[in-house]
Amino acid sequence: MILEVGELKALLVVTIRKHVVQEWRLYLLLIPFLAWYVLFMYKPMYGLQIAFKDFSLFKGIEGSAWVGLEHFKQFFNGPYFGRTLKNTLLLSVYQLIFAFPAPIVLALLLNEVRNRLFQKFVQTFTYLPHFISIVVVAGIVTNFLAPSTGIVNSILQLLGGEKLYFLTKPEYFRTIYIISMDIWKEMGFGAIVYIAALAGVNPALYEAAKIDGAGRFQIIWNVTLPSIIPTIAIMLILKIGQLMEVGYEAIILLYQPATYETADVISTYVYRSGLQEGQYDLATAAGLFNASVSLLLVIMANRLSKKLTDTGLW
Repeated sequence: MILEVGELKALLVVTIRKHVVQEWRLYLLLIPFLAWYVLFMYKPMYGLQIAFKDFSLFKGIEGSAWVGLEHFKQFFNGPYFGRTLKNTLLLSVYQLIFAFPAPIVLALLLNEVRNRLFQKFVQTFTYLPHFISIVVVAGIVTNFLAPSTGIVNSILQLLGGEKLYFLTKPEYFRTIYIISMDIWKEMGFGAIVYIAALAGVNPALYEAAKIDGAGRFQIIWNVTLPSIIPTIAIMLILKIGQLMEVGYEAIILLYQPATYETADVISTYVYRSGLQEGQYDLATAAGLFNASVSLLLVIMANRLSKKLTDTGLW
């Protein structure tokens, strides 16, 4: 018997209601997460209209006059747009080239270690920096690179080199940021995902490769890596979605006017314009542009991944 649309809807409502009644404890646990998401992710979207208004704190959002795309034009035609966009893209590309493969390589190396005690020690030792505050990490980097008492300059002096104030040299900033904030701090924690994926690889594949005479590197290249390609693809899509969201907290803690040339990104521009200069409407327009580009990158990366690996977020 073919059910009508109304009957199907009624049946679906009854089924959902029955499931909610049976599993009410699980749905109860879901409430805090949903409340957090609504309050801190969706509710603030109401303020995005500031980007299209001549915002005044005294008039409020509703009382401020609409100005259309004026703030976007001001941002695009401003003196800092080219610099911030270039630095954002360059830092993001460096993250993809150097920081993204780091946890994969670490996971592959740990997977080859036969001493489980040593493996657990290295894994724990490498993911602990993830839990260190960015402020503390920035302080460590500053002390290590200090021109007079820093350990790096002390080593350079022992080797016959000259001491440098690295944090005032624009050419060194990107390297310092990538190594400290993306590789050292996040490599171990990021490797957890790939270690979990490696644990699900069928052992029969390794045995078959060994029987065929494959060496260790051949097994890694022909068995291990292809087995975790779906996980790598998903993580790459998520990483591409964050290309424009370079961590401004670490940059603000490390950069200074002397390094704005290579360190100033869109996120730090938003911070200076909004919180320091009080141009909330201009800062919102810049942030909205940043988020829109990120969304576009995620969509493009997802489509490309589905074509190449048949794996995607949706």
